[in-house]
Order: sequence, then C-alpha cells, then structure tokens
Amino acid sequence: MTPWLISIPLAYLLGSIPFGYLLVRIFRHEDIRTTGSGNIGATNVARSGAKGLGVLTLLLDALKGFFAVLLAQHIAEGHGFPQAYDIAVAAGLAAVLGHCFPVWLRFRGGKGVATALGVFFALVPLTTVFYLLGVFLIIVFLTRYVSLASVIAAALFPVFALPHAPAHTPILVAGYILIPLIVILKHSQNIRRLLSGKEHRFGSRKVAA
Repeated sequence: MTPWLISIPLAYLLGSIPFGYLLVRIFRHEDIRTTGSGNIGATNVARSGAKGLGVLTLLLDALKGFFAVLLAQHIAEGHGFPQAYDIAVAAGLAAVLGHCFPVWLRFRGGKGVATALGVFFALVPLTTVFYLLGVFLIIVFLTRYVSLASVIAAALFPVFALPHAPAHTPILVAGYILIPLIVILKHSQNIRRLLSGKEHRFGSRKVAA
C-alpha cells in the first residue's frame, strides 16, 4: 500500500497548486477570482488581459498533471509494485481533483482542462496529440467556443483511449471515465450558457459572468 499512500496525496497537492491565481497575484497584484468568470484557469487569466500569463498558466497547469502521473509511476516502479499504471491513473485523477478543489483556495478551483490534458498526455501521449488535441482545435476553429471544445474532447477521451489501454482493470476504466466526467461537470454553467446562446466566444471582448 505504500506507493498508494505516497503517490495519491502527492498528486493531489501537486494538482492543487493554483498557478493562475498565483501568477495574477504576483504580476498584476489582482485576485483572478474577481475577474471575468472568476475561474483560476488559463482561459480566464487570458481574458483578464494577461494573455502571456494565460499561456503560462496553461503550461504550468498541464505540467502539474503530467508530472503527477510520472511521479506516481516512478514511485510504484521503484517499489516493484506490479500495478504501476493503475497508480498512475489514480494519481492523474487526484491531480485533477486537486486543481478543481484545491485545499489552498477553500476547495474552489478551476475546471481541470489543462491539468487533465497533462494527465492524458502522460497516460496516452499519441491519442492525446493526434485525436484529443485535433478535436479540440477543430471545434475552437469552427465555433470559437473553448468550453464546447473542452467538453467534447473530454467526453471523447474514453472512446479514443480505452481501446489502446494496456489493461482494462477497474481502476483504469474508472479513471478514464471519471477524469473527463469531472471536467464536464465543472463546465455545467458553460453548458447552460451554450444552450441559451450566451456563452463567451474566444477572441470576443465580452466576458461571460
């Protein structure tokens, strides 16, 4: 049980680092939670007028998910644990939960898109690059709805990834489904705005509340 007890808390704490909040606080002396949608993720940071910080937030949020998976797998393999990939998937889930519900911000975090992207890239790099990113970019290009692209790409992850999974253990299957589900549920307000035609389009000036 040692790899589990070490990897999962570490993954959660790594995922819970609120890079968007910290970057805006440090460089603009503002609280990103009071701007735009109030989200601490890269999209809202960019919409606040800090596009460079938005890009950096995206990169750092993705990297924390990526390294949470790699760290868990390294710990498991170092202990000779036979279920290293299961631990890696569980750590990815913990990292996304950390981002969405960070202990440092009273469990009010982001929507998990960038962190999930980093997790997906660590778990299934080719599927992520050639399928998920492709779907995401096409939808953003056609509609300019980042939220719609995020939700659809997340929903398609199990469809693309499960056929290429190294094994279909209960933990792996649950992780492959729960991570996208969390991302989708965190976009519930965006989905409502999409259905009502009030969602913010990428590149427009109006910021959705």
